[in-house]
Amino acid sequence: MDLQNAWSVAAKDFKIYRKKINVIRASVAYPLVVAVLFPVILNYSISSTPTSVAVVIAPQLMDSFSVWFLIGSVIIPTAIASYSLVGEKLQKSLEPLLATPMSDGDILLGKSISCLIIAVASIYAGSIIYMVLTDDITQGLLGYLYYPNWHMGVILLVVPLASLMSVEINIIISARMTDARSAQQLGTLLILPFIGLYLASELDIFPFTDQNLLILAGVLALIDLAFYFVSKATFQREEILTRWK
Repeated sequence: MDLQNAWSVAAKDFKIYRKKINVIRASVAYPLVVAVLFPVILNYSISSTPTSVAVVIAPQLMDSFSVWFLIGSVIIPTAIASYSLVGEKLQKSLEPLLATPMSDGDILLGKSISCLIIAVASIYAGSIIYMVLTDDITQGLLGYLYYPNWHMGVILLVVPLASLMSVEINIIISARMTDARSAQQLGTLLILPFIGLYLASELDIFPFTDQNLLILAGVLALIDLAFYFVSKATFQREEILTRWK
């Protein structure tokens, strides 16, 4: 595997993505909405309850809201990675890439890198805005800055692993589909397990403690590794070039 080839593929994708409104919208809208909406909800919640109660519920709400950045790390790559192959094919920019002597591994790694960097960067940027806004709201109530803390750090550690899994699965889907919208719709099904984990956490079935989040990180790392080999095994450039005529 040639990292220089992979980065060349990623650099080409960056140039394409910055002109695609759907990619820009997906990268900006979700983290911005979460970063602004949840502090507004938090401010309303603590201002409408007695101080003694607000001191207790504020940290609980902030921990619950922060999990949505983990969910977003799966959602955002869906719009980006689903375009990665089928979208380029429709735009007539995929054939020249597949005709190069680059290995399948170089191409897949390059496309994964571009999708991953965009998704993780947007989530991290949104989380910074969220932490600044919530600290501004709760510092007077709690008497200290709640963020940054270890719990949020563990969530942000899991984010790249969850994003990578979403990227790999959506690239596999994109390689097998001939319509970008269908690829994206199918890729959104990946969100359901994470919504299930969130509900399990809220019901205290699988609480998002630091220990459980680290266990989740380990599981995701194994899944990422497995899907990398699956993507290499299922990616057939000759089939893509001939089937998508």
